[in-house]
Amino acid sequence: MLLTSENKLKNLIVVGDRVLIKPAQKSEKTSAGLFLPPGVQEKEKIQSGYIIKVGPGYPLPLPGDEDDIWKGKDDQVKYIPLQAQEGDLAIFLQKGAIEVMYDNEKYFIVPQASILMLEREEDL
Repeated sequence: MLLTSENKLKNLIVVGDRVLIKPAQKSEKTSAGLFLPPGVQEKEKIQSGYIIKVGPGYPLPLPGDEDDIWKGKDDQVKYIPLQAQEGDLAIFLQKGAIEVMYDNEKYFIVPQASILMLEREEDL
């Protein structure tokens, strides 16, 4: 399979309770009209961005029934799914985020515990 810019993100797998977020473009001016130098917005404690990929969730522990060996092993790990979904706008704590560069784009890998709020556009 040939990798293109369209399918590169499809091949990424986010693990556990983490989400991949593309930061939202922020205004370079304050509400009063002052221009902000680069780096000021990156130091803010709270960031926002769109969720690109979501991990499977929190793994559930496998039951430890040692006496039921005859039943066979079910090695399939089960997960509690995350509340965040792809396409949501996430407001998250910068402190818990890890910044990564992928294909010359800036992304954040954020655990769900660092997400404060989600904005989801649903067709009502």
